[in-house]
Amino acid sequence: MDPEYTQIPIFRQCELLGLARSSFYYQPVIMDDYNLLLMRLIDEQYTQTPFYGILRMTVCLRAIGHEVNHKRIGRLMRLMGLQAIYPKPNTSKAVANLPVKYPYLLKGLFIQRPNHVWSTDITYIRLKQGFVYLVAVMDWFSRYVLSWEVSNSLDTCFCLSSLNKAFQKGVPEIFNSDQGSQFTSPAYVQSLETSGVRISWDGRGRAMDNIFIERLWRSVKYEEVYLKDYANVPEAINGIDRYFHFYNTQRPHQSLGYKTPEQVFFSHK
Repeated sequence: MDPEYTQIPIFRQCELLGLARSSFYYQPVIMDDYNLLLMRLIDEQYTQTPFYGILRMTVCLRAIGHEVNHKRIGRLMRLMGLQAIYPKPNTSKAVANLPVKYPYLLKGLFIQRPNHVWSTDITYIRLKQGFVYLVAVMDWFSRYVLSWEVSNSLDTCFCLSSLNKAFQKGVPEIFNSDQGSQFTSPAYVQSLETSGVRISWDGRGRAMDNIFIERLWRSVKYEEVYLKDYANVPEAINGIDRYFHFYNTQRPHQSLGYKTPEQVFFSHK
């Protein structure tokens, strides 16, 4: 590393890169090699067939030579945040007895402009010796990824950090998420309400309620994660950062008339 850069404090380096300082210090969750192998296979199969639950996933793994039982696969899928519900990955556990429940506002809605609707979600990202979770905030009209963060735990802090970063680029009329504990937490809800945002929550087990960000996860995994096979957290952060820059600024979308998300997001503002 250039000696000039070693004099820059860590918090300033993270600030310049647009990363939460906590992301720099994240360490992967360590597991034994065989469980990591099973989780890699589960991740790949689930990305292909998100409607596979525990029993089908167990049968699939047995068919390729892994003598595993459904209890083990269920435990690993829960750790990965994958739930046997059609076909939504449940990376965020819902909270019972919420004081307020917000309706799903996007049914039949014609989304006409950037910052009309934003959405967020969490997905599992594998590493060679562990894994992390990735959260992103996306503008639905343009498919522009406004912000993202990684964490080695499913806490609220990294989701709130991603939301605050997204607010630096605008404020949506409607913000949609699932009913996970991260997105229904008082701090997260208060941040949205203070900004004057209308809150929309997916119906339970309804994968299609957040369809565009589900498609984003497939693109991230097939076009980046599975190809790069990150060795550690800093490598994952750098790779995801490069990919989202490519996704926003260079990758044309057929549904956008072969324009990039960045072109659409900023040309309509």
